[in-house]
Amino acid sequence: MEWLKTALIVLQVGSALAIILLVLLQQGKGADMGAAFGSGASGSVFGASGSANFLSHTTAIFAVIFFAATIAITWIGNQKPVDAGVLSGTTAPVAGEVNQPNAPAQDPSKPAVPK
Repeated sequence: MEWLKTALIVLQVGSALAIILLVLLQQGKGADMGAAFGSGASGSVFGASGSANFLSHTTAIFAVIFFAATIAITWIGNQKPVDAGVLSGTTAPVAGEVNQPNAPAQDPSKPAVPK
């Protein structure tokens, strides 16, 4: 389960970096106003409106990946180890009982001698 958590963290960091890069590549709303008044700086590789659609859709996809990875990491982090409880096969000492593994065994036919 630890390898899955590591893979999700790598996916989350990668998608966060992709979102940052894509947001920085997008034009602001003020750039469209400059293009309307004759500025030639609005042209790009994808065309005037094609870049906004492509970059905004790609940003949305990476945002969904980021949030899904975040929810999955949270869910994995909140999982508690399952305790076998009574069926685990180990027994706990009874209250008042003292475990003395090195105590000599007494012969039941002889009475106990007080010290």
